[in-house]
Amino acid sequence: MITANDVARVFDTILSIPGMNEPVKMDLKISRKNVLLLSHLIKDGLNLREGSSKLLECIDEKAREELEILSQDCLQKAGLIEAHEKLVGISTSVKD
Repeated sequence: MITANDVARVFDTILSIPGMNEPVKMDLKISRKNVLLLSHLIKDGLNLREGSSKLLECIDEKAREELEILSQDCLQKAGLIEAHEKLVGISTSVKD
């Protein structure tokens, strides 16, 4: 049986493969709706909780910052920063 520590080591090994830190240029066309959703998913995915993916637990602080910057860049390019902030405000004010 594979343990959580074994899984973490496999993910760490994959993330350490030479070339994994090299930038990749991507031409991405995505709807504004999906930019908002992607940004929300990135932010939510970086909030580790019990039972989170072992891969996410292996992400270092620099990679987290890069993902947050990517999210902000996408929102900026789509002209959705203000809309995103308002939606985040609405979703955080919801009481369960």
